[in-house]
Amino acid sequence: MNRLFFRFFILVMLSISVAAFIVYFTINRLFGDPLESIARRQAAAQIFLLEQYVDQAPADEWLDRLNKVREVSESRIDLVPIAIARKSLPEQEREAFERGEVVIDIPNKAMFRRVDLTGDKYIGSNEEAIHAQDLPIDIGVALKVEAVRYLIVALALLIPIGFWSRSHWKGLQVLMRVADKFGAGQLKARAQMQPGDSIYPLAERINHMADRIETLLESQRSLLHSVSHEIRTPIARLEFAFELLHDTVQDNVLEKRIGSMQGDLTELKSLVNELLGMARMDSDQPLRYETFDVTETLRACANTLPPSAVSLDVAVPDGMGSYYGDARLLQRATGNLLRNAQKYANARVALSAWRKLGGVTIIVDDDGPGIPESEREKVFEPFYRLDRSRDRNTGGFGLGLSIASKAVSLHGGTLKIETSPLGGARFLITLPAA
Repeated sequence: MNRLFFRFFILVMLSISVAAFIVYFTINRLFGDPLESIARRQAAAQIFLLEQYVDQAPADEWLDRLNKVREVSESRIDLVPIAIARKSLPEQEREAFERGEVVIDIPNKAMFRRVDLTGDKYIGSNEEAIHAQDLPIDIGVALKVEAVRYLIVALALLIPIGFWSRSHWKGLQVLMRVADKFGAGQLKARAQMQPGDSIYPLAERINHMADRIETLLESQRSLLHSVSHEIRTPIARLEFAFELLHDTVQDNVLEKRIGSMQGDLTELKSLVNELLGMARMDSDQPLRYETFDVTETLRACANTLPPSAVSLDVAVPDGMGSYYGDARLLQRATGNLLRNAQKYANARVALSAWRKLGGVTIIVDDDGPGIPESEREKVFEPFYRLDRSRDRNTGGFGLGLSIASKAVSLHGGTLKIETSPLGGARFLITLPAA
């Protein structure tokens, strides 16, 4: 947000600077160089003496009057060949010089003018020029005046813009905090503004949008929770009925079918449990904060894995210290990653962890087929499964990785997929300092 208003301030300052240059060059084009006008006013006394006193003398007295001016003037006045004068002048000033006009040399505090064009003042006067030096020209003061003028204009623009921007900035800060809270799961967060505030209409629309999102999420959450609970009752009845039926049936074929149906029912029950777990994580207070030992929690998570032909290497060092968070959710996230790795690994799964600057990094590697880069973001979506895992042999509902990703994000961490040194997939959990 600060970056936005900083850029706006820079834009305003650049606009004022560009406007100042445009004004200068426009005036220069239409009315002549304003600095030259200032210099000409400062040298007005010398120009007046030259044009109104020396030039008004008869031809035989012109040099005498020029010498008198030399004696009383603080400036140095010389007669130089016209060729030297032409060399000393920039090209754009030579045309005025050739017309017999006074040409001001601002950097050197001097001026040039031809004595005359026809040689009437004295013999050869048309081949000489008056060169006056050390004129009382000081455009520094003029430049300071112009700078002060533009500074006043800039302040006159920036102060109202600053007050106007400040009201917007405060309002946008409020909206940013509300967006952060809403994004963190606090669905009751709303922007409280007065109708007279500058961005009140935007805040009202955001509040309406938040109300709508909250209503939809609450409806979805309530529906998911209610349906899951309602499904549990017939599942329990079916489990009881299958147990009774299993005890009374003597036919082996029918008994196998009943066993298969019991497996389907168990799978359905697991799905309901996963859905309820997802619903709990979407609640307003999904985390149960506590201080727990990282080493013990990760090793306990590895010990709770079901038996498998795949070997598990646990490289969790002693003394990783404690972490403040929801141990149950983090253990479940790590367990889901380990069970997912067991499904697809060929022979080996590795669990490792380390701690740095208060944060915790947990890595799960396997030597399976890996996950293509194009699929690495999609596998965290609920019910999304790769093509090779759609058969019943691998099991799962496409919720394990989604639950793991949500559990990590609730702690402010990240879950990424990379290529494992073992050849398969690497799941990298990064938890920030608590």
